[in-house]
Amino acid sequence: MNNIQLGSRSLQHLVNYWDSQQFTPGLPIIRVGDILKVNLLVQEANKSRFQAIEATVIAKTSSGSNKIVNLRKVVHGIAVERLIPIHSSMVASLQVIRHSKVRKAKLYYLRFSFGKKSRLQQLFLKDSV
Repeated sequence: MNNIQLGSRSLQHLVNYWDSQQFTPGLPIIRVGDILKVNLLVQEANKSRFQAIEATVIAKTSSGSNKIVNLRKVVHGIAVERLIPIHSSMVASLQVIRHSKVRKAKLYYLRFSFGKKSRLQQLFLKDSV
């Protein structure tokens, strides 16, 4: 593929530079099966507030600054799934509550399980100090 030259820099170099500027620093490592607590900034008319979501990561898509996590939570018997771009400005804070032992990259089978069948085995990680 041909590189389009803009002055002394290639277009790919400029795209990589722009992509690196979009990262939110200090985010924890997120894996599928983790329980996350996310505070989202929600705009409502002329007010803004924070909405806290604590849910299981069932999928991760994309990479780089476009990384999106698919969160699933059951609230009053109704399953709710949200796609959240983790490097977005609407994410105020992100915290990993618990790690779970999973063998798959996508946990879509949790959509069809309920009760005790939908539990994931907790994984205890050693803190690297």
